[in-house]
Amino acid sequence: MPILTQLPAWRALWQHFSRARDWSMRELFDTDPQRAERYWLEQDGLILDYSKNRITDQTLTLLLQLAREAEAPERIAAMFRGEPINTTEHRAVLHVALRSPPDAPIRVGGEDVMPKVTRVLDRMARFAHAVRSGDWLGYTHQPITDIVSIGIGGSDLGPLMVCEALKAYAHPRLTMHFVSNVDSSLLKETLKRVHAETTLFIIESKTFTTSETLTNAHTAREWFLSRAGDAGAVARHFVAVSTNPKAVADFGIDPAHMFEFWDWVGGRYSLWSAIGLPIMLCLGEENFRALLAGAHSMDTHFRTAPLEANMPVLLALVGIWYINFFGGGSHVIAPYDQYLHRFPAFIQQLDMESNGKQRTRDGRLVDYETAPIIWGGTGINGQHAFFQLLHQGTHIAPIDLIASLDGRGSLPGHHEILLGNMFAQAEAFLRGKTLDEARAELRAAGLDEPAVQALAPFKVFDGNRPTNTLLLQRLDPRCLGALIALYEHKIFVQGAIWQINSFDQWGVELGKQLAHTIVGELEGSAETAAHDSSTARLIALYRRMNQEKTTKGRGKTAL
Repeated sequence: MPILTQLPAWRALWQHFSRARDWSMRELFDTDPQRAERYWLEQDGLILDYSKNRITDQTLTLLLQLAREAEAPERIAAMFRGEPINTTEHRAVLHVALRSPPDAPIRVGGEDVMPKVTRVLDRMARFAHAVRSGDWLGYTHQPITDIVSIGIGGSDLGPLMVCEALKAYAHPRLTMHFVSNVDSSLLKETLKRVHAETTLFIIESKTFTTSETLTNAHTAREWFLSRAGDAGAVARHFVAVSTNPKAVADFGIDPAHMFEFWDWVGGRYSLWSAIGLPIMLCLGEENFRALLAGAHSMDTHFRTAPLEANMPVLLALVGIWYINFFGGGSHVIAPYDQYLHRFPAFIQQLDMESNGKQRTRDGRLVDYETAPIIWGGTGINGQHAFFQLLHQGTHIAPIDLIASLDGRGSLPGHHEILLGNMFAQAEAFLRGKTLDEARAELRAAGLDEPAVQALAPFKVFDGNRPTNTLLLQRLDPRCLGALIALYEHKIFVQGAIWQINSFDQWGVELGKQLAHTIVGELEGSAETAAHDSSTARLIALYRRMNQEKTTKGRGKTAL
């Protein structure tokens, strides 16, 4: 495997950067009338305007050369061939198979996985139809009105984000609830809003051993049984997405209502699998399949388009330019659409859990930046909050501005104000405001000259702040599928160039191991082990404050 910092393109980019760091985007636009047209791509109902970046054709040529020298195209091909590119876990990475047509074989270890994928998808569809139509009845013979999805991480963020984003397509009778936090307040507040007779719980855990998920699941089961009074009723109100039929059956769930997925489906890439059962229940089979179709269309573009016209590749390379050369250690996701309010958190996990690594695939410590810190929120609210830092702060944070063009479902006048603000912010990030412009503005407002001179410096904006504008033709299942797949592939390309494994997450394991020990100590069921003095003091404090509870056994909170 080549060493990134020794590649010719890497060195050439540093030489190029010595000139590019002082470029003004105002001047780049003034000297290049075709810039906006040239740095523009349309694919799968998505439009990407990446012209408001500190790049030229030469920048892109060198970045594309870097991608080739780092063997990114080979990594892309290997993923689609089903090779075990998750090298530390010896697994294929095939979320693309989950949205592929059934008649296009995709093999893992010589086996075509598409028949399994199709079979599970068909089972999901039959179950979703039964619930949505009212044929599936609870233990009192009433149809389901509320669905509580219990999972964590990718098992929660993906389905939650999609159900929120496509709420306009939701079944009118079904209300979706998502519980991930083991803090009991979330589950308590959820259970206050539902009725045992008409609630369906979906327990989402690949191994059916995830501590947070199973704690919430068992508490929900106790709540349900306190009302139903019959353990046999659990099978009508609990289903599982898992690969552990024995644990599922022991819980009281009929294994016939366990929906499986596979070890080549990573949690943060799993919304396309049976983990997406809440999505299908909420939106219906047709819309879920449209979501898959949009993602598959982006997969095809990613696999077949030349790098120069490849939307995920270009987004990845522009990101590399800022992260590794400008030192842009964070990246902002700002959707101008309330339905997409959970999208920044979803991308946060997708990116930071994938590429938050410091060793290459062959075990070497990297000597360059990898994943940026992903943050953000809805853009129109961000303008009155964190956009101040983006405009006048001291570091570069590239920004993705996302919106749908179709305003037909909006109230009169709202969509124009929304997109007007988005386009204006992108222009403001580009242009900024010079000292002379600030003075002229203040004079035009009628301020006297001393006030002009005193106030003008505070109204200067450097500008030159990079943005990508991503427009959806409309926020529908197909376009959302394409948007999610776009980010999945962008993140993969960046990981390939950084030569890291984007598909493991060993960093989360140590905390889990230590938590298992400390929970026993907090409960009083285990002697205190050796800890640093801070951790030992915190454990002792908790035990003193909860001595009565730990003496009598773990307290139960009424639900």
